Amino acid sequence: MDPLPVGDAPWWEEAVAVLAEDDLLGPIVSAYPSPALAGRGEAFRSVANAIVGQQISVAAAEAIWGRLETLLGEVTPARVLSVSEDDLRNCGLTRSKASYLHGLAAEADTLLPDDWASRTDPELRKHLMRFRGIGPWTAEMFLMFVLLRPDVFSPGDIGLVRAIQRLTDGVDDGKDAAAFAERWAPWRTAASWFLWRTIDDEPVEY
Repeated sequence: MDPLPVGDAPWWEEAVAVLAEDDLLGPIVSAYPSPALAGRGEAFRSVANAIVGQQISVAAAEAIWGRLETLLGEVTPARVLSVSEDDLRNCGLTRSKASYLHGLAAEADTLLPDDWASRTDPELRKHLMRFRGIGPWTAEMFLMFVLLRPDVFSPGDIGLVRAIQRLTDGVDDGKDAAAFAERWAPWRTAASWFLWRTIDDEPVEY
């Protein structure tokens, strides 16, 4: 399989230079000069983290993730499969999320096609969403944080919608936010990274 990216996104500096010139995003870029978006090379861990964070607060997700790490040591497919779904639920996961994690752990080897690096974002999004527990938002987080794709925006992310609402009027929902975010193409992943920083000083990680 094509190797997963590790370390700073190779396009990060170019994206930051462009976004720094944007009237709305420029001041935010200047306020948060580091760190850069970086890949860990850990596909399963990242998708598991995103599933934990689905539709709950950042604080709640961090608490549950901490309990998972205490239970498992490392969140790997083998270690997830070594415990029961009830054990996962005891960490704070819902029944459905515990089931999703078990299912994904069993199918971890097929999470990405071998030639993922040559696939388009829509192709990869479609592939990922075949797995139970991976919807549009989780697939988009995967594209951003695991594959370091430079031009991803997630209209289903309430944090991004709220961040854009702070910058401009007339944005009522994710569809409006996505339309507005087109101004930051082809660097919408980096734009999202900086928008999240206006909601929480701590960098988002998945």
